[in-house]
Amino acid sequence: MSQSAQSIWQDVTQVRIQAPLIHNITNFVVMNNTANALLALGASPAMVHAPEEVEEFVAISSALVVNIGTLDATFVEGMKRAMRQAKSIEKPIVFDPVGVGATSYRNQVSEDLLTLATPDIIRGNASEIMALAGLNAQTKGVDSLYGSDIALSGAKRLSSVWGSVVVISGAIDYVVFGEQIASIANGHPLMAKVTGMGCTATALTGAFAAVNPDYFQAAVHAMAVMGIAGEMAAERNLAPGSLQVNFLDALYQLTEQEIEARLKLSYA
Repeated sequence: MSQSAQSIWQDVTQVRIQAPLIHNITNFVVMNNTANALLALGASPAMVHAPEEVEEFVAISSALVVNIGTLDATFVEGMKRAMRQAKSIEKPIVFDPVGVGATSYRNQVSEDLLTLATPDIIRGNASEIMALAGLNAQTKGVDSLYGSDIALSGAKRLSSVWGSVVVISGAIDYVVFGEQIASIANGHPLMAKVTGMGCTATALTGAFAAVNPDYFQAAVHAMAVMGIAGEMAAERNLAPGSLQVNFLDALYQLTEQEIEARLKLSYA
């Protein structure tokens, strides 16, 4: 078995053994999807966003995932309190700037959160990463108008400024940290026809960060597993509705052999 596949499998095994509690402050659209994906992988999800309890919940969680998909003032306050607490007690933070660049409010919230408690990992599509990096990228709501490779310069800038691992999702996923760049060519075009797949990738990244303190490798492993499970799901039935169900089954049934046979990972 290749070293990369073995390393990914070790993390999958640790998620299944430890069942880390992943605290998600995420959007209404994907709460059910991401919770089920975390369960299928072997983690334990919690969708807790009330400002009155997030700090306590962060303290008992293994990682915090913050997703700005459906913003309102209460959610934002919960995000701020949770991220501040996670940073103070050194719990990994994964941030998904959904739709950043679309509105000034969304841009301001993203900037405020980054400044308040810099995330360990930032994951977004090409438009989101470019907008967050200040490259004046166009966006179509939550969808990207660019290929993932176009956002590499933005990802490098973000990583340099904030010291975060940066993940760009797309037909090829890129993970950037300083001078390190990994590319993952796993996945299937049908995944773009199912809402919340990017948000699911962010949630799974939280699970891997909970068991692997090397956040660059944790992000690489999460995106590889995401892509491999997507391939397996699409092969079972080439339709969006079935893909959602088959994706959960693929995560649950993922084996060392599937990772070894399918992995398309390279480092620059």
